[in-house]
Amino acid sequence: MTINQIAVVGAGQMGRGIAQVFATAGKNVIIFDISQAIVDASKAALEKGFSKQIAKGKMTQEDADAILSRITFSADTEYAGAENVDIVVEAAIERLDLKKTIFKKLDAATKPECILATNTSSISITEIASAVEKKENVIGMHFFNPPVAMKLIEVIRGGNTSDEVYETVFALAQEIGKTPVTVSEAPGFVCNRLLIPMLNEAIELVQNGVASAEDIDTAMRLGCNHPMGPLTLADFIGLDTCLAIMDTIYEETHDSKYRASLLLRKMVRAGKLGNKTGEGFFQH
Repeated sequence: MTINQIAVVGAGQMGRGIAQVFATAGKNVIIFDISQAIVDASKAALEKGFSKQIAKGKMTQEDADAILSRITFSADTEYAGAENVDIVVEAAIERLDLKKTIFKKLDAATKPECILATNTSSISITEIASAVEKKENVIGMHFFNPPVAMKLIEVIRGGNTSDEVYETVFALAQEIGKTPVTVSEAPGFVCNRLLIPMLNEAIELVQNGVASAEDIDTAMRLGCNHPMGPLTLADFIGLDTCLAIMDTIYEETHDSKYRASLLLRKMVRAGKLGNKTGEGFFQH
């Protein structure tokens, strides 16, 4: 199956990054979100990012214009305009109820052979697929943040995902210059199953007064050669996203080692989410 027309649901940092990756590879993309204000802000953020790249000499104006010409923004919540797309990548927030609502609408709005992919970082692909009729078309296509720079895509088969859909998505990931890995469905998949509990443990160290956030990050950068400290990374990912992933893994496994730190939960309740709010474990 050839993929040329693509829809992305979610115009946030991940959604517009995914759209940029596809458009850079020559695909036509329509980005959906729930309001005109959100999609306008997303387009402005994309243009601002291109302007910075042009100023640094990393991109030409012609290249930026070509990419933007292949991206359309829409605030239609019934997904009008997605009738002929070959694949949809959902990049909404990590809430199962929201994702199931989106997929139910997408199932009705798209052609029968359209692949319905989710960029979820931890939620069951099979559970998301339970909201649609064409369950064999649902698959996980997990990009990493920022999508433009990160090479990995986890390709996750749900309980009903067809071989054709899996093979098409795997090949698409390669076509757009990424390296796909095949993952069996499991809470958190591979990267987040390993990464997020480590970030949670770093938060526990802060909570218990073992070391400061600054010293924990320094220790992991210089002692383990990590390019970024765990608490800086948690801020970058978003503490709300970290909490959602921890909660999903814990709810699926009921293993206490995946219980979210109370400090993490407290910070999310306080709206201190990291980069996106300007304050997390560090000021941004």
